[in-house]
Amino acid sequence: MNFDFHYYPYTSQRTTVMAKRGMVATSQPLAAQVGLEILKKGGNAVDAAIATAAALTVLEPTSNGIGGDAYALVWINGKLHGLDASGPAPKSISIEAVKERGYEKMPVHGWLPVTVPGAPSGWAELSKRFGKLSLSEVLKPAIEYAENGYPLTPTLGKNWEYAYQNFKQILKGDEFKHWFEIFAPHGRAPRVGEIWSSKDHAATLRSIGETNAESFYKGELAEKISAFSKKYHEFLSKEDLAGYQAEWVEPIKVNYRGYDVWEIPPSGQGLITLLALNIVKGFSFIHRDSVDTLHKQIEAMKLAFTDGRAFITDPRDMRVAVEDLLSEEYAASRRAEIGEYAINPWPYQPKSGGTVYLATADGEGNMVSFIQSNYMGFGSGLVVPGTGIALQNRGHDFSLDPHHPNALKPGKKTYHTIMPGFLTKGDQAFGPFGVMGGYMQPQGHMQVVMNTIDFHLNPQAALDAPRWKWVEDKKVLVEPHFPYPLAQALIRKGHQIEMMVDLGGFGRGQIIWRDIKTGVLMGGTEARTDGMIAAW
Repeated sequence: MNFDFHYYPYTSQRTTVMAKRGMVATSQPLAAQVGLEILKKGGNAVDAAIATAAALTVLEPTSNGIGGDAYALVWINGKLHGLDASGPAPKSISIEAVKERGYEKMPVHGWLPVTVPGAPSGWAELSKRFGKLSLSEVLKPAIEYAENGYPLTPTLGKNWEYAYQNFKQILKGDEFKHWFEIFAPHGRAPRVGEIWSSKDHAATLRSIGETNAESFYKGELAEKISAFSKKYHEFLSKEDLAGYQAEWVEPIKVNYRGYDVWEIPPSGQGLITLLALNIVKGFSFIHRDSVDTLHKQIEAMKLAFTDGRAFITDPRDMRVAVEDLLSEEYAASRRAEIGEYAINPWPYQPKSGGTVYLATADGEGNMVSFIQSNYMGFGSGLVVPGTGIALQNRGHDFSLDPHHPNALKPGKKTYHTIMPGFLTKGDQAFGPFGVMGGYMQPQGHMQVVMNTIDFHLNPQAALDAPRWKWVEDKKVLVEPHFPYPLAQALIRKGHQIEMMVDLGGFGRGQIIWRDIKTGVLMGGTEARTDGMIAAW
């Protein structure tokens, strides 16, 4: 496909970036340049993705960390590969054990929602299978930033201050003091433009690089993590860490108007995007900015989320096959439920998230869609002493109802919000895309894909276009620059439209498309954050 795209009237004043030899798109300018530096050193798109991801644990710790999870879609040698680097619940935890501590639902902070971190194993697996440089080499830039420090960018500073004020109110136990030592070293959050560094973080990254992550799961770092857990009589053990390894999985897809849209399979929530696209592909859309288009998009997303929340969990516990959910017959049956007015789906309350997304491409045609997260900002609020490792709280999404598909079980993976996306056409890669941000992610993916394929927007315009976010029941949030007449028309169709001033709630995306004939790369980066594209 040639780059025959259009611009959207609303503009962030950012321009689409073109390059030939390589491109890195992510939410933090220094991290994007780290990936480019690795490409110029002879690394490929995989090396650049690992380097950027590791750097983001330092450069954007409000959204991800060494103690989090990751997923990747990797196009290399003419084939798409999926990597699931999400970790399971500890083998000694159970619903009964959690309830004995007085909880009726999984808490957000502390040890109970901590699952085995998968990101370091994911870096090592990517490097071992597809990297050209050593893991130690690609982690060097991240180590340098951790040791020497960097100045906070505006969005980062805002999110850090928010997290600090929140944690100051709710994290009262002795186990949380290490978070404040690392991330509020002067008794407050670092400010925009102020230098922050972490020697412990640097030492941990160096150890991971030198041992290909073995130290994290079976060595000195594993000892420190398990000792911290044992001190507070918690569930995460040395055996849980030693038994973990990121796994290669087969990506799932639907064909949408001649393009294959790819996502990671459950327990990731990428299935929701595919369900929604499968529903709307039975409609014809002429204009993006029409009430008919928006109404059908929103209604399809409601139905997809209803199914996703009902069925997505650890694939070993899925009660319905993914193939059945993505069948044409099932899509047709759900499509028939969309009428002229807004419906009330099975209710639940989506939560906010804390995630980083990046896309990389090199001059050889290799491309990576990569996402990494601690969840809900800084995660559990726990930092392993002497390591800088902020532990994730993914287990918060487990249900304590034993009959729920996503019920907590020992060694089980939970419903997971992070999701990298990828487009192909025929047997050729078109490119990686992603929109981070909790339960906004499937909605952002759907909107970006339709902006690109249905409405022919270039990457930057596809990201800049005003977004909507379904929340619950008939409630839909829209951005301040969302067209007022369309909002009023949606209200007349029964939607409860509310304007949300904080653009951070609508996700933060990155796109890199590749012209199939010329190999030219075309990138867009999110105007709703501090994003940047580094290219050559």
